[in-house]
Amino acid sequence: MTVVGPFGLSVRDQALETDVQAGLAAVEEGLLEATKSDVPFITEAAQHLVRAGGKRFRPLLVMLASRFGDPYAPRIVPSAVVVELTHLATLYHDDVMDEADVRRGVPSANARWGNSVAVLTGDFLFARASHILADLGPEAVRIQAEAFERLVTGQILETAGPRDGRDPVEHYLDVMAGKTGSLVAVSCRFGAMMAGADEGVVDTLTQYGERLGVAFQLADDVLDIASDSHESGKTPGTDLREGIPTLPVLRLRETAEREGRPEDLDLVRLLDGDLTDDARHAEALARLRVHPALEQARRDTVRYAEDARATLAPLPDCFAKSALVELCDAVVHRAG
Repeated sequence: MTVVGPFGLSVRDQALETDVQAGLAAVEEGLLEATKSDVPFITEAAQHLVRAGGKRFRPLLVMLASRFGDPYAPRIVPSAVVVELTHLATLYHDDVMDEADVRRGVPSANARWGNSVAVLTGDFLFARASHILADLGPEAVRIQAEAFERLVTGQILETAGPRDGRDPVEHYLDVMAGKTGSLVAVSCRFGAMMAGADEGVVDTLTQYGERLGVAFQLADDVLDIASDSHESGKTPGTDLREGIPTLPVLRLRETAEREGRPEDLDLVRLLDGDLTDDARHAEALARLRVHPALEQARRDTVRYAEDARATLAPLPDCFAKSALVELCDAVVHRAG
C-alpha cells in the first residue's frame, strides 16, 4: 500500500500508483509549459501559484476516472491541465474579490503585484486553458463552456445573495454546486470521457464529482474557521473578515433566528460589525470555533461526502473505485 497525493490517499495497487504518479507529473510539466510567455513578467505572475504547489485535486480525479476506460489515452493529461489551469485562474480572481493577502502559504498575486495584474493573469490562464481545450474536440469545448458558465453564475449569485424568501442555506449550497462542484464534476467527466469509458460510467463519475466538489468546498468553509494558517495555506477567518457568508456563519444565523438565544444574537451582531478590526475578528473567530453551528457545518460536509460515496455504487469494483471512495473519507477528515 502506497500513499500518494495531498490527502494521504492509500493506493493498494502498484500499477495504479505508478500511473497516477506519472500522470500527475505530466500534468505538472504541462502546467509549467502552459504558463510560459515570451514576456518574463507574465511567466513569473502566471507561474506564481503553480510553483506554490497545491492539492492538484482535480487532476488527481481526472487520473482516477480515466481508469474506467483506457488510462493511457493521449487526451487525458491535457484535459487535466485544462481543469487545473481553469481552477488556478479562478483563484487569482477570487483573491482580488476577497482582498486576500495569502494563498497556498505565499503572498497572493494581488498582494504582490496589485489587483489589475492579478485579474489579467487569471485571464491569461483562461486563455491558455482554452488553447489546449481546442485540441480536445468540440464536445470538450462545450462541456467546459457549460461548466464555466455555471462557475461564474455561482460566483455572481454568491455576490448578489439569496432573493427574498429564499432559504439562505439552500441558496448557498446551490452556489457551491456552481462555483466548485461544476469544475470538479468536469474533472471526473473528462477523465472518463477521454479514456473512452461507457456513457453510463461517465455520467456516474460526473455526479460523483459534483457532490464531492461541494463536500470539498464545505470542508474549506469549516477549515476557514477551525484551522490555523499552516493547515489551510491562507489566513484563518479570511472569509469571515471580508463578510463572505460561509456555511458555519449561515448555520449560526439560522439558529439565532430560530431560537433567539441572547449569546447567538450577540455573536451575529459581532459578525455584522467591523471585522477588519483585529481584536473583533479574533473574538468572532474564537466564538465561532466553539459554537454548535460549526459542528452543523461539519455534518453537512459529511452528508455530501456520503452522497458522493453512494453515487459510486453502480461502478465495478476496482482499485480506482476504492481510491475514489477513500477521497470521500479524506474530505470528511479535512473538516474533522
